Amino acid sequence: MGGFLDWWQHLPAHMDPVILEIGSFRLQYYGLMYIVAFAITYGLATYRIRREDRFQINDVQLQGLMTAMILGLIVGARLGYVLFYNLPYYLHHPLEIILPFEFSGGIRFTGITGMSYHGGLAGVVVATIIFVRNNRLGFLQMADLIVPCIPLGYTFGRLGNFINGELYGRVTAHPIGMFFPFAPGHGRRHPSQLYEAFFEGIVLFIVLWAVKKRITTQGAMLAIYLMGYGLVRFFIEYARQPDAHLGFIFLSLSMGQLLCMAMILAGGLLLVYLRNFQQH
Repeated sequence: MGGFLDWWQHLPAHMDPVILEIGSFRLQYYGLMYIVAFAITYGLATYRIRREDRFQINDVQLQGLMTAMILGLIVGARLGYVLFYNLPYYLHHPLEIILPFEFSGGIRFTGITGMSYHGGLAGVVVATIIFVRNNRLGFLQMADLIVPCIPLGYTFGRLGNFINGELYGRVTAHPIGMFFPFAPGHGRRHPSQLYEAFFEGIVLFIVLWAVKKRITTQGAMLAIYLMGYGLVRFFIEYARQPDAHLGFIFLSLSMGQLLCMAMILAGGLLLVYLRNFQQH
């Protein structure tokens, strides 16, 4: 048992985030995981439109919708990070919002760093609304189609974070804790990326996939998703290390928890509205 614990606790130090490196080209697990996540979402959505005749969308339109969602995710996640997590800095360094360089103290290549889940969610919603309007599709119907397919992709996205050694958790004395090479200090930390991969990904997927045919209110899957993800993420945030430059925002709550509370509230209000609207 002691040997397994030692292996487990030091696992992050033995993981290489780079799969293949040829000259300046680097193929990393992080990017590959996101490709896998998008492929799974698309595959599940394709499976649904071929098995369930209630969705009025063809394969070509689904491909266009997925492309729009990916673009919305990337733009929204970046702008969300700028707005929610580091606005004062980017007000003084606006070029760094879109360019992969840091200009403070010279020019240094950094890549595009800093993405926000909640910003990405908003970007996906906006991109979907624009796409369905241009293609005469129903937003609520598309939400019911896509939402149950999404969470399983989180599992791979969070595994990418884990392999990168980023988004680690708070310091813990529990044996489940791990030593993350990039974390400050020498203590063990919660592998919060794995908590998120399991609960936000696998568990939420199972719940949504199980109830998708039982929910008769159109658009309700989006409301249930907002409440479910927000609730799960809110509690996992107690194990996740807050951003160093933000810390705790209000009453020992992190920015992520405040945004999750907004998600839960929005999901609840949306569900009530949809039920009342469709009943009358």
